[in-house]
Amino acid sequence: MKTDIVLAGVGGQGILSIATVIGQAAFKEGLYIKQAEVHGMSQRGGYVQATLRISDKPIASDLISLGQADVIIGMEPMEALRNREMLSENGWIITSSNPLVNIKDYPELEDIYRELRESKNVILIDTNMIGSENKMVKAVNMILLGAASRALSCVSFENICDSVKTIFASKGEAVIDMNIRALEIGRNCK
Repeated sequence: MKTDIVLAGVGGQGILSIATVIGQAAFKEGLYIKQAEVHGMSQRGGYVQATLRISDKPIASDLISLGQADVIIGMEPMEALRNREMLSENGWIITSSNPLVNIKDYPELEDIYRELRESKNVILIDTNMIGSENKMVKAVNMILLGAASRALSCVSFENICDSVKTIFASKGEAVIDMNIRALEIGRNCK
């Protein structure tokens, strides 16, 4: 069993938190993990990418070859599209449909959505609307992770939730409860 995951977004969107939760869940399941991160001016809204390689056998490298990612999780649609060449033929793209327009020449959203939908398995989620409706705008990354959990056969949803409890323990029960609820809402999105 091997799962290669690319997480993409913009600084401040919670990409590294998602990577930490998935990595912790894999660790709880006794799996091998390799993780790499790219922080491109992330404190100023620049590109952030994390890659996770999870396997039941030792992993030699944290690099994912073009066309080999099983899942791309995007907090921002253009960043998900930017990483599409990493996706395997039967891989999944699960991305927020909400843009973070941080460049002058940001492409037309409909063009981005059209190109994303050229992939075989794509889920676009309006995380901002869901977060607002549920009064959890600070947990939209966990909403997206909840939705992506359906494509992450390498880790159980139970261990994802347990990882959130461990990682956010110092922030208190209210933060833990909100993030668990966000995961559950995302998992049940259609």
